[in-house]
Amino acid sequence: MINTRLSRLLSISFLALCLGGLSVRAHTPAQEMSDAAQNFLAGLAPGQKDKATFEMKDPEREGWNFVPLARKGLPMKELSPAQRLLAHALLASALSQRGYIQATTIMSLEDILRELEQGRGPVRDPELYYVSIFGRPAAQQTWAWRVEGHHLSLNFVIVDGKEITVTPSFFGTNPGQVRGGARTGLRVISTEEDLGFELVRSLNARQRESAIYSNTAPREVITGNLRQVEALPPKGLSAGDMTSAQVKLVRQILQEYTRRYRPELAEGDLKRMEESGIKKLFFTWAGALEPGQGHYYRVQGPTFLLEFDNTQNDANHIHTVWRDLGRDFGRDLLRLHYQQMPHPESGGGAGAVNSGK
Repeated sequence: MINTRLSRLLSISFLALCLGGLSVRAHTPAQEMSDAAQNFLAGLAPGQKDKATFEMKDPEREGWNFVPLARKGLPMKELSPAQRLLAHALLASALSQRGYIQATTIMSLEDILRELEQGRGPVRDPELYYVSIFGRPAAQQTWAWRVEGHHLSLNFVIVDGKEITVTPSFFGTNPGQVRGGARTGLRVISTEEDLGFELVRSLNARQRESAIYSNTAPREVITGNLRQVEALPPKGLSAGDMTSAQVKLVRQILQEYTRRYRPELAEGDLKRMEESGIKKLFFTWAGALEPGQGHYYRVQGPTFLLEFDNTQNDANHIHTVWRDLGRDFGRDLLRLHYQQMPHPESGGGAGAVNSGK
């Protein structure tokens, strides 16, 4: 049975999802994020706020990771039930309903891991997910925030209350499929995997020669937790050499990764991917063509990179990442912003504290 703590967490998550869904069209995403962040900060004690807040230019903002380790920021474990609701309302302000459910279910898998490992692995705790806010949240301001823990890293930058970036974006699951207990059969990241198999199996012999670069899948997404990434070789099979049905599958993969986020954000990112040129996209595969053995794929375009890897724990441990080659951590937008509106070297502004943590 789900333990009491997890049950409480899921109840809180459901309430936050409902609260977020009620107002999803009432204001702009930037307004709703800033409102949610302000509400979250207002509910914290001074010591908690010190942990949760950083200056905008603090190097910690780009220090992301997806493995189980102690992090900077304020963990949900240190929040009261009321404060945790406000943290989940912030999370819900950025995600679609599907994305929010996917994220909170990933958190819940920590309890399953703890039971499977019986104390042999790292600390597994569905409340060790950390909230960090960079700069001063306000509707027309430039600021950033992150929610991160094992197998989940969500990074947002808001520039002048107009442009919002959501990458690096990491969702992972262990187990990829729950194979025992009350939740047997659960697959949090399923469609992303199924679409990859459907696409690679649809390729003819000539197409496979281009798309499949190795019979062995890499043990990890190739870009790992690099702060900045570039396009990866080999390019694989061009969408220009695919049938219309195969191109449709590629588009569905793009949608699965981007539509984890609220529609206004997802549609903008999908539009940029399309405008970069669908024919310029490449699909690359490594590993087995059947579940149960290690497999990896990526979809790469002129401006972005998606990676999927399922090799660890007997191919039952999934990592997925979406990187934007120019907009990760809002880099291109922030560069233009600072060129047009010079800022003091501190980069913090009112309300930003704890530089250099």
